[in-house]
Amino acid sequence: MTLSRQSSPLWPSYEGPDDLTAVEAVPLAERGLPVSTYELLVRTESLSPERPALTVLASAEQWESPQHWTYAELAATVRRYANAFTDHGIRRGDPVAVLSPNTATLPAVLLGAEAAGIVSPLNPALDEGVLESLLRLSRAKILVAAGPELDPEVWHRALALASRLELTAVFALRPTAAQGEPPALADAGNTTVRYLDEVAARQPSGTLLAAPPAGTDIAAYFHTGGTTGAPKLAAHTHTNQVVMAWSLAAHGMPEDDLTIFAALPLFHVNALQVTMLAPVFRGRHVVWAGPLGYRDPQLYGVFWRIVERYRVASLSAVPMVYAVLAQVPVDADISTLRFGAVGAAPLPEATRTAFETNVGVPLIEGYGLTEATCASTRNHPGAPRHGSVGQRLPYQRIKAVEIDQETGAVRDLPTGTTGVLAISGPTVFAGYVRPDGGLDDGGKVVDGWLDTGDRGYVTADGYVYLRGREKDLIIRGGHNIDPRGIEDALLAHPAVRDAAAVGRPDRRSGEVPIAFVTLSHEVSVDELREWAAARAPEAAAAPKEIIVLDELPMTSVGKQYKPALRLEALRRVVADELAALDLPETGVEVVAEQGTPTVRVPRPAAAATARALADALGHYEFSWSFTDTRY
Repeated sequence: MTLSRQSSPLWPSYEGPDDLTAVEAVPLAERGLPVSTYELLVRTESLSPERPALTVLASAEQWESPQHWTYAELAATVRRYANAFTDHGIRRGDPVAVLSPNTATLPAVLLGAEAAGIVSPLNPALDEGVLESLLRLSRAKILVAAGPELDPEVWHRALALASRLELTAVFALRPTAAQGEPPALADAGNTTVRYLDEVAARQPSGTLLAAPPAGTDIAAYFHTGGTTGAPKLAAHTHTNQVVMAWSLAAHGMPEDDLTIFAALPLFHVNALQVTMLAPVFRGRHVVWAGPLGYRDPQLYGVFWRIVERYRVASLSAVPMVYAVLAQVPVDADISTLRFGAVGAAPLPEATRTAFETNVGVPLIEGYGLTEATCASTRNHPGAPRHGSVGQRLPYQRIKAVEIDQETGAVRDLPTGTTGVLAISGPTVFAGYVRPDGGLDDGGKVVDGWLDTGDRGYVTADGYVYLRGREKDLIIRGGHNIDPRGIEDALLAHPAVRDAAAVGRPDRRSGEVPIAFVTLSHEVSVDELREWAAARAPEAAAAPKEIIVLDELPMTSVGKQYKPALRLEALRRVVADELAALDLPETGVEVVAEQGTPTVRVPRPAAAATARALADALGHYEFSWSFTDTRY
């Protein structure tokens, strides 16, 4: 099987930071990459059809009795699913929406949808109204959803959405290793409702009915993480996905006889690229957790035994997963484990230290975003550079720029200077989906450079150091404060488990920094405030208030959801101002309307309350909403 580590046109020698220049000396077009994700799978199938591809656990409790798939079985199922979609009207530019937690057939569903048309995976935890908006935006004709055995609530929502949107078909998925006859499925108006495996069983498995996709064809619509507002649909081409998978597979892949552990949800690009397409590129074996993934509390009790049994070499997870694993005693032989990959959120140094001390293997940080297909930087397993999110990946370019807020003019910054990070290269997305079905980059791509919205700097050898989100900056009297410095100061306290700093509206300064924390054991907020003030990067960054929560709001993939914290900060200020002005608080609400913090005021009190609050919060970006009129 020609999927080894030795140097070749497809697989150059790429083990450390000094290899990047030599790798890029060969043009990407000469690497011989497959045209599409379908061709990628077919290549691996032809090289080693009986090689294990997937091992899927039905649940953490059933970790010793999984379902296995070879590459031949995976490819055959992908073709059956693709042909079923084609038979139900899907053409190259038509999306197949997917609404399901992970299950054994889900990887084949995603690849089958990309082979026949476009896949649009959706987070089942999203509000039903948001799901409906995303389905309308994508113009999906078919919805593949968790069936009544796998997730009854998701299935109920899928039927309701299908009926309202008059979809062509809704196909149900069964749990991993489901036994016996499945339950009967209810109708959804004129929409065809069937089990996907039942429909696909009648389709050929050896050939693809649709013409294979080209590199420029759209492969997927992935909704953005929604950490700063309402999610959008970002379109990825087959070239985007293939180049990204190759970049990740070019180094850091385990030996042939070792496996990769996967538990992130497949509606997120990290799961698709890092733990699905990249392993397929090298013909590697992936062990998948059950439908709850890392959210299954029982997983941690058997995690090290899973590593031993399946010879796991690496895993990909968010920081909070490693924070939990750092506290789990190692009760098995984990000598195969090489490293843990970290993404989606900054890695607290305390988490790194605790995990590496407990487990004895390094955590390797990377950085990326949906608009750049997944990853743009990655540390090398053999030479991690602490404090950095890694070196840029081959054929991508990264720089720091300054953007004039009035004119939009962009100026490149010198090496090592902090600014807004911009990325160019073959993984920059095709654009956001417009309501008319077209694509628009939303002004995020200028002359081929993607504005990431993240702040940081780049070293001469391509290593990136993050300094926070541009939208997360706290602007105190015109002075920019990076919340990361406040968070790092608080995370250094032994009682602080997690921390998030945001701006709180202020009469004189516009904003002042405050922090929300979760604790591992009790400590006074006065002590935390003094601790942070002594360690903050500057006096202006010392948090004015520290609020203890049981848990910080998170997205479903483990990113801090700061819009919720900014709303909470605004709620507290509004409540304080109403109390100070002796105005009635009843009925005044602070909500997010289409991603914008909005103060809703009851009509009878509108005039007095609006004037008072406008005076108090005049420097803060918010809008007013009344019961029957929007001002």
